[in-house]
Amino acid sequence: MAGGGHVVTGEVKDFGGKVTLFVIVTCLIAATGGLIFGYDLGISGGVTSMDPFLEKFFPSVYRRMHDKSLKENQYCKFDSELLTSFTSCLYLAALVASFFASATTRVFGRKISMLVGGIVFLIGAIINGVAVNIFMLIIGRILLGVGVGYANQSVPVYLSEMAPARLRGALNIAFQFAITIGILIANFVNFGTNKIKGGYGWRVSVALAAVPAIIMTIGSFYLPDTPNSLLERGHKDKAKIMLQKIRGMDDVEEEFQDLIDASETSKQVKHPWKNIVQPRYRPQLVMAIAIPFFQQLTGINVIMFYAPVLFKTLGYGDEASLMSAAVTGLVNVFATIVSVFTVDKYGRKFLFRAGGIQMLICQILIGLIIGVKFGVAGTGSMPKNYANFVLILICLYVAGFAWSWGPLGWLVPSEIFPLEIRSAGQSINVSVNMLFTFIIGQLFLAMLCHMKFGLFFFFGGFVVIMTIFIHFLLPETKNIPIEEMNKVWKQHWFWGKYIPDEAVIGNDVQLSKGKAFA
Repeated sequence: MAGGGHVVTGEVKDFGGKVTLFVIVTCLIAATGGLIFGYDLGISGGVTSMDPFLEKFFPSVYRRMHDKSLKENQYCKFDSELLTSFTSCLYLAALVASFFASATTRVFGRKISMLVGGIVFLIGAIINGVAVNIFMLIIGRILLGVGVGYANQSVPVYLSEMAPARLRGALNIAFQFAITIGILIANFVNFGTNKIKGGYGWRVSVALAAVPAIIMTIGSFYLPDTPNSLLERGHKDKAKIMLQKIRGMDDVEEEFQDLIDASETSKQVKHPWKNIVQPRYRPQLVMAIAIPFFQQLTGINVIMFYAPVLFKTLGYGDEASLMSAAVTGLVNVFATIVSVFTVDKYGRKFLFRAGGIQMLICQILIGLIIGVKFGVAGTGSMPKNYANFVLILICLYVAGFAWSWGPLGWLVPSEIFPLEIRSAGQSINVSVNMLFTFIIGQLFLAMLCHMKFGLFFFFGGFVVIMTIFIHFLLPETKNIPIEEMNKVWKQHWFWGKYIPDEAVIGNDVQLSKGKAFA
């Protein structure tokens, strides 16, 4: 194994190639897998604030909201373990499903995983739409979780493998963009279905999750497999033809040889889950755990899960709270577009750091305002002008997340793993993400009740830690071919000592003492 001072001083290859319409359309179709995750994120918070839904499935919460004789602490109105279980059980199911998705992705290919995810999510949406008791509701949510686990495991990997290096960031972020579109559509659906007379509007909201599931299922059925996946499964000729098609040129020998080298290395690894803990994969493994961990501890899901609930707590009425959630969803979409056009120009680290600073400032101000107006007892009231200012701050916070930690939390882990452990690495990324999404979703309402406005300072503290972590420990990965990524780790001041010389594909660059770039 190379010593800590050895770095790769040669330049990373540029394989050239056109940006073909075929690869753009293919990646956009694949990215629709994000719609199912986004729609569910957006629909849950709105549905759990609807009176008919609460009255039918969570009557204790409904009573606390409407019984004027109860002097309930504002922070604790929605605190219900059963209610949070409804929201968060999906993410526990997604966590477990991601491990099965890893095996499916490796053995059968990325598109089959997407197809399975779409079908299972569709079944879950139907069950939720016709649910008559809490048991059916939870079963439907679990099936939705399985679909999300498969989609989140396979789609980012698919996008990273199909996209040319110089556009990989933008095309991979299409997945996060689809998530934000799903959230926005769900917010407006909730606003509309809340007006339906007869108390069944919530059924329309949850059943419409079938639409993005159908889009993903049909889309994945027609998608081609990635060259990496074809090679991994022994289809060498098909892999080369596909690479020529997505690069728009016949001369792909150099890049194809790199893919073959990676595939040969991959075939020598019989147990990716065992190999991934080896020291040579330590840098990637740490990032696949730390990035989704920090992503969830930004506090974003406090906003996305429970935006209508939070806005009700701040004093907005039913319709106003749903519309306020839709406004944050709109900000989410437009801010994600910013990252599409900047991630391959300014790089991953710049967006991570700038977004972290923006989120921190907003969280501190939100916590201060809510603390002053509601107080520790939670019996105060929020004047309209202050509530509107909090809404603006929440929008700025969402924007900071949406052009940094939101898309990059999926992009970076999907592009840093060598082929031999890529499916296992992405499963770890998804499972850590889902685990902490589950934990935050399960504990948030109780944390809001007990920590009150201090909850925003709690998440702000993690934003500080994770921004420092990224600054010092993440190398810049923009414009690096996916099979050349080990060279970047080899050049890093800290991680270089873990990467053996032979792990650098082609081994055609000079290894010498020198200054690494981080």
